[in-house]
Amino acid sequence: MTQSRAIFDSPIGYGVVSRVLHWAMALMFAWQFTSAILHYFAKGSAIFKFFWAAHFQLGFALLLLVLIRGVWGLINCNRRPRAESSGGKIVALGHGLIYILMIAVPTVAMLRSYNSGRGFSFLGMEIFAKTAVQNPAGGAPAAAVNAGMSLHGLLGWILLAVVIAHILLALAHHFIMQDNTLRYMTGRRAVS
Repeated sequence: MTQSRAIFDSPIGYGVVSRVLHWAMALMFAWQFTSAILHYFAKGSAIFKFFWAAHFQLGFALLLLVLIRGVWGLINCNRRPRAESSGGKIVALGHGLIYILMIAVPTVAMLRSYNSGRGFSFLGMEIFAKTAVQNPAGGAPAAAVNAGMSLHGLLGWILLAVVIAHILLALAHHFIMQDNTLRYMTGRRAVS
């Protein structure tokens, strides 16, 4: 079986499961970041409404996928390609930061929704019920909801910045350093 069809990761590239999870999540994050940018710059427009309609559902789906991807990564941690540059520890820290943010951003959003009494369902399955409790303005629960809203946005923008850095570094590895880093995640054959 060629590396492009291998299920598990190997030192010569990521397996099909890792690649599908990576690129599916990349597309979903592109949608999420587009909806967040439109929320800031074009709130109320038709394009905003189109993208924003899926924001909460995609956010929860991404949380599930990052957990699955994390478990899959642990299963494959000794099989994966090793960093080709001396910055391997920096790369590991960067990936760790991305994972922390990918978990924190939707978790904060869910906590905010729960604390506001709104409830949440994913694809028709109730995750937590809507309550009759409406937090009084200015009370501690309302302050927590407002802090959660601010924290969700702040962490989301930080995640966007880190993802942009991740993309730029992958492109730099491919076009400037001309190593195999990007090839590992695209399933293309590594060059010697």
